[in-house]
Amino acid sequence: MEIHQLVVSASPGDAVTDAAFGFRKLLRRIGPSEVFARYIDPRLFDEVHSLPVFERCSHPGDLLLYHASIGEPEVARFLLSWPGRLVLVYHNITPARYFAGLDPAFAQLLTQGRVELALLRERVEMAMAVSRYNAAELEALGYEDVRLCPLPVDVDRLAGVAPDPAAAAKLAALEGPLVLFVGQLLPHKRPDLLLSAFHVLSTYLIPGAHLALLGPGRQARYHSALVELARELGLLHSSTIPGWVEPGVLAAYYRQAAVFATMSEHEGVCVPLLEAMRFDVPVVAREFGAVPETMGGAGVVLPPSDDPLLVAEALAEVLTDEALRGALVARGRSRVGDFGLEAAEARFLSNLADVA
Repeated sequence: MEIHQLVVSASPGDAVTDAAFGFRKLLRRIGPSEVFARYIDPRLFDEVHSLPVFERCSHPGDLLLYHASIGEPEVARFLLSWPGRLVLVYHNITPARYFAGLDPAFAQLLTQGRVELALLRERVEMAMAVSRYNAAELEALGYEDVRLCPLPVDVDRLAGVAPDPAAAAKLAALEGPLVLFVGQLLPHKRPDLLLSAFHVLSTYLIPGAHLALLGPGRQARYHSALVELARELGLLHSSTIPGWVEPGVLAAYYRQAAVFATMSEHEGVCVPLLEAMRFDVPVVAREFGAVPETMGGAGVVLPPSDDPLLVAEALAEVLTDEALRGALVARGRSRVGDFGLEAAEARFLSNLADVA
């Protein structure tokens, strides 16, 4: 028996893809293990194989881990007909309403994803959820054997990356504090709200502040709209939206950041929160999805409102109150310790042993 993994789409910097790579490292200690996908970013052609390759090479006795995060009819048809054994890894599916007006086809895939989850219920031998928030959704759909399986996040990996010299020099030249967001630039992450809050912060509270929105802009129209919003708010001189960046550049931003902020309204885990804590960067977020669960009381959790004034005032408080900053940094260090890589790997292997 071989154990392989399937994702719908594989791309660099994607949390689902990174999780599959983390699990693959473990599974290869046991035997042959590969990652397959329906869609593959060209940058990963050497790391990920296509679904047709798996269809040709797999055996009925193999075990397949399917990472569910979006719908895809071709993948669902394959999973429902494939004779091998199936384990579900649930990363959560973004509500379709965030994309209904921007990309109806993508919104339909998100809707279809939840339909497919229900269809796969009787096909799956065991489900692993990467947070209690995700586990509750599966249980609401009627899944019975749902195991908590934290992501194999190596929070020390990025901290060990040498910062890009050019990026580090540029950031060191900034005269004011840096507000940092890391994540996909998509509607449910609400970078638009963060831009509005930063407008208030830099206009009335801390004029020298800077904002960086780092992450892949997988929707070109939305990315363009964010840049246009920054222009309309007069923030082009104090904000940057470079998109996806190399690890060395990302490490430079984390090292320079004075506060990490996310206004996201849907998270199954939110790994950048942990990355920020690992770099001793205090965190400000809102009470949505698995954010409070991931934060574990180690950051400032705002109520789920759309008030940019509230967000700006919270950011200003963290940036100016040294006692608060020190407390948040200390709590963040402690919280990161709860996400030890070895413990997550042991939980994953223990869950898998029960079915394998």
